Amino acid sequence: MKGLEARNLSVALAGRAILQNVDLTIPEGGVTAIIGPNGCGKSTLLRTFAHILRPSSGTVLLDGRDIAQVPPRDRARRIGFLPQSPQTPEGIRVRSLVTRGRTPHQGRFGLLSRGDHAAVDRAIALVGLQDLADRRVDRLSGGQRQRAWIALTLAQETSILLLDEPTTYLDPPHQVEVLRLARQLNADLGITVVMVLHDITLASLYADCVIGMKNGHPEFATRPGEPLQADQIRNLFEMDVHVLAHPTSDRAVIVPVQ
Repeated sequence: MKGLEARNLSVALAGRAILQNVDLTIPEGGVTAIIGPNGCGKSTLLRTFAHILRPSSGTVLLDGRDIAQVPPRDRARRIGFLPQSPQTPEGIRVRSLVTRGRTPHQGRFGLLSRGDHAAVDRAIALVGLQDLADRRVDRLSGGQRQRAWIALTLAQETSILLLDEPTTYLDPPHQVEVLRLARQLNADLGITVVMVLHDITLASLYADCVIGMKNGHPEFATRPGEPLQADQIRNLFEMDVHVLAHPTSDRAVIVPVQ
């Protein structure tokens, strides 16, 4: 089995159980959104998939192999992870930031090869920042800054991209900009994208599959193309909603009941 799987996965932080007995398979080659109330374990699940957190029990499988047994360099060539609100090094420019994504591919002395430079150029082009490659990252707009960080993960040339709340602190146009980019990377490069989102409608519009987390456990996982149901959202967030058809696509729009 290729891709990411959780098998009877439990994670505790500071002695408190965050994830409990999670069994989950991430669809290979699709875009998956993880939604749920604050504190339900969304980010913990993503960080455990990235092997940043270690399970208390159970296993994360990467391509059918216990991820703990995968050498770090091989893992970094397979999975790219973008945390919430990454800290930008002071004064760093876009190209220098993106170049850091080549670390798993560099030799002992960390010298950049012609192939490394080409990968950095490709990553910058994929996110549309060619004209800003020499600009300081801290002088970019919020959406541009997120694109620069995504370019860093693309420079790793991984086939799995984990995005932890990539739209946090962005205004609506920049949220859409980042999510469209995620869909574009999936469609053009076949990258498996898994992202934690707070906005239910954005999850519905931009993901093929949606996983609903509650109290450290998946309440539901939709199949590719299966629309969200009102009762799923009601049980997950304890709120009443209408699920409406999008006017120009087959996606659903989630509207709270007034």
